[in-house]
Amino acid sequence: MEEKKVTWLELFYDLLFVAAVATATHVLLHVEQGYIHGEYLLKFVLIFIPIWWAWTGQTMFINRFGQDFLHQRIFMILQMLFVLIMISSLSVDFDQYYVSFLIGYIGLRALTSIQYLIVQTFEQSERKKVAVFLGTCFGIGIFISLLSLLFDSWIRYAVLYTGIAVDMILPILGHKRLAKLPTNTAHLLERFALLTLILFGESVVSILAVIQPQKGDWNTILFSVISFVLIIAMWWQYFENVEKKVNKSIQRAGQTIIYGHLLILMSLSMIAASIKLMFLHEVQYTFSLYFVFGSVLLYFMATTLVFHQYRFEEHRLKVYHLGLFLGILAVFFIINLLLVVPSTLIIGELAIFFIIYARFTTT
Repeated sequence: MEEKKVTWLELFYDLLFVAAVATATHVLLHVEQGYIHGEYLLKFVLIFIPIWWAWTGQTMFINRFGQDFLHQRIFMILQMLFVLIMISSLSVDFDQYYVSFLIGYIGLRALTSIQYLIVQTFEQSERKKVAVFLGTCFGIGIFISLLSLLFDSWIRYAVLYTGIAVDMILPILGHKRLAKLPTNTAHLLERFALLTLILFGESVVSILAVIQPQKGDWNTILFSVISFVLIIAMWWQYFENVEKKVNKSIQRAGQTIIYGHLLILMSLSMIAASIKLMFLHEVQYTFSLYFVFGSVLLYFMATTLVFHQYRFEEHRLKVYHLGLFLGILAVFFIINLLLVVPSTLIIGELAIFFIIYARFTTT
């Protein structure tokens, strides 16, 4: 497959979206009576999905049709303006900022859809069919989401996310058609890996912003060090797989990578938030256990799914590996549930888990 390099503009584009993800993650820090209430968990998901999908839509266009032409650069720069509008509108108070959020999101998606419809005029055969298909599908989703302006209260949110759901599901239903014009796997993995890397960095920075040890406060220093070891172990496992264990010549529609990374990126935000909350002791012990272990389980399952399909045959994990990893997590969780242990120890257990996970999946 022809090599496709990530452009500097794409990297700049990523930075804006990471700022949006950081805003979404902040929703998880709304704690009341020792819990993150279901309302905020739901709002985190509802804010996160449009951000991820808007970024993914443009990334997939570049993956199949991007040429770093002047007009494509202009489209991306215009999209950045809509990203800024969307970021400034992200809030737990959806009603107050709904219209500006919708303008930002619809502007992003519309520009992506227009690019497909423009490029199809220059393409032939399957490339033309795929461009028309995606441009049309996304146009349908955008139209449904726009109809939300006609409604008030919860109905407009239902209409908005119905449009987003249609936007996301139609490419899955057209999997066979998209498989005839497979993604550039190497570029796709690199794009998602770069976004993931920036989120890892964002996690470190956000944790350090909260963890500010005082002179002689060795407990805080130890918590900081172990949290860093945890993030490094996660980084090692992810990027060693991307670099050495996956077959980048595989030609598929890339939907496992695309939709699997929604869960990977969400779980990264959840893990970062859980570390903050555990350090600040703002959530009840039992809730913090369920939240942090649930986040780690989601990350583990998502990375396992994504990498398994693209691994070289000889590097694919066996069922007993899956049992081993789940068993380690279950043992740690049960012990912590039966015995109240310090937050530092819990983070240390998760660091051990990811060190073992990295050891078995990268060697």
